[in-house]
Formats: sequence, structure tokens, C-alpha cells
Amino acid sequence: MKKLLCLMLLGAGILSANELESQCNKGDLEACFNLGVEYAKNQDYTKAKELFTKACDNGQILSCLSLGEFYFFINQDYAKAKEYFIKACDEDATTCSDLGLLYSEGFGVRQDYIKAKELFTKACDAGSVVGCVNLGNLYANGNGVKQDNDKAKELFTKACNDEFTEGCYGLGLLYSKGVIRTSEDYLKASEFYTKSCDGGESVGCYNLGVLYSSGYGVKQDPIKAKELFTKACENGLPNGCFNLGSLYYKGKGVKQDKTKAKEYFGKACDLGGQNSCYWYRKLNEQGY
Repeated sequence: MKKLLCLMLLGAGILSANELESQCNKGDLEACFNLGVEYAKNQDYTKAKELFTKACDNGQILSCLSLGEFYFFINQDYAKAKEYFIKACDEDATTCSDLGLLYSEGFGVRQDYIKAKELFTKACDAGSVVGCVNLGNLYANGNGVKQDNDKAKELFTKACNDEFTEGCYGLGLLYSKGVIRTSEDYLKASEFYTKSCDGGESVGCYNLGVLYSSGYGVKQDPIKAKELFTKACENGLPNGCFNLGSLYYKGKGVKQDKTKAKEYFGKACDLGGQNSCYWYRKLNEQGY
């Protein structure tokens, strides 16, 4: 899973919006950026874009990066996003990961893993944990490089040690699927999935739930699995909703309730889980 920095989701600190506006009007570009973040959080994207543009035009690099992410997420104008990502990357190597993402995924450019690797490496070497994770994903999947679990593990560990939960999730995935598949590996996987789940990674919660549901690396515990699948489902992960529905369908860790199962299969279907749509229709036809 590739990551953007998502600067627009960051907080602006302890200053009030009025104080930020006052400082921005006096030429404090960082205040303009932080005020833009506050407007973005409140979904006033027109005002946010205005403030980011003002700060970026005057050399505030985080504002340039935020404009790129604005065009990426809100407008889905990848050509415009690329323009601002290049501007940021040229000035600050730690921001180059977002530009690398365009190349690794083929957003607005021809997909080019070699170029993506170059940009992720540049960002990682400059201290960006996002860059390290994205580079680790290339090595884990063998995209543009020779597949190398050891190199991926090194990069994920670097990010995880810096409390970046996506790195912890990557380590968990390596131990559960990409290393040796021993019981000890599953135990290590559970440790890293727990760390990523606690840090807000819903896919980490889901995969940890799978381990508790199956008893791999941990004592089988359908009640714990239900708790984790619920957390993943509430954060919009279709597989979390599907597995939660499956627990209700089979009566594992919960009282069997096919009406409740249908509800979660339906939610998973709405989120894009195609197999869930089949089970939703099947239960509906059976009168639940």
C-alpha cells in the first residue's frame, strides 16, 4: 500500500484561526499554510487552495506539496498534482515520495517503477519514513527491482522504529506471508499488526483479526477477532465487514444471527467487496 503524506490532514498547532489569519496577513507563510490546513479540515477547499497558493508562490514548500495533494485527492487532476509535487521535490528531497507515487501507480504519467524507485530512494535517504515504506513496497513486490524481502524488511523496520505504523504493517505482512511461514513468524506478524492497528491502520486490525480467527501465531480467539474486524469495518475496510458478517453467519465469537450477517455483508458490498454481494443476495433470498 503506497502512501501520500496527506499534509492537509495535519493539525495547525495551538494557535487559533484568527491568530493564524493575522500572522498570515503580516507575511508569515507558515501561518498561511497552517490556516490553509484548518480550512481544508473544514472542507472549505476554495479558501484552503487560495492560502496554499499564496504561500507556495512565495516559497513555502509544504504549501506546494499540499497543493499537489489537493489536486490529487480533491480534483483528481494528476497533471496539476505532478506540477506541484515536482516543485516541492526540487526544493526538499523528503517530499519526493508523493511524486514517486504518481510514477509507481501511473497517475497522470506512464507507470515507471524505475523512476518511482529513484524518487522513493531520494525521499527515504533524506529522512522520509513515507519514502522508506513506499520503497519497501517496491522491494516486497518486486516492482522495478529484484524482489528482496530482506531489503523490504530493513526499510519497513526503519519506518516502524520511527512510529510510522504503515512500516509496522509492512513488517507484519512480511512475517505472515513473505518470509518463512513458521509459527514464530506468525507470532512476529501479530506483534507488528498490533502496533499498526493501535496506530490507526485498519488493514493492520483486519490482518490481526485473521490471525486471531485462525489461531496463527496467537491463541485462537473469535471474540478478539470480532473486535478487530469491527474496528476495520468501522474504518471502511470491506474485508473487515465481510469477516464480521461471516462470524455472525457461523456463530463464532458471537451468537449466530444471519440477519446481522446480512447487514455486514451488505455494508461490505457497498464498500466494494464483490464476494459480499453474493452472500447478501443469498441471505436476502432466504428471507433474512
